[in-house]
Amino acid sequence: MTSRSPNGANGRGPGGRFAKGNPGGPGNPCAKKAGQLRAALLKAVTTADMKAIISKLVEKAKGGDVRAAREVIDRCVGRPTEADLIERLERLESNLMEREK
Repeated sequence: MTSRSPNGANGRGPGGRFAKGNPGGPGNPCAKKAGQLRAALLKAVTTADMKAIISKLVEKAKGGDVRAAREVIDRCVGRPTEADLIERLERLESNLMEREK
């Protein structure tokens, strides 16, 4: 016998949102393991290791490795679509502020 939510069979309100008393879902079954792996990686990799890895990546990018160059640029500047969206949002915000004056 399963317990029913006080908000109906699916625990949602009339607008489709989760209603008060909804027990929620089971969560991510892999989250604990992923967290443990991430913690182990952070413990094993030092700041010096990261500097060496980044230096090698930049060296490869300077040497013409397109994949390395793309990675460096994406990490430092952001992907073109992200940068474009941020620029557009800043322009819209600026326009809105000018209109409010």
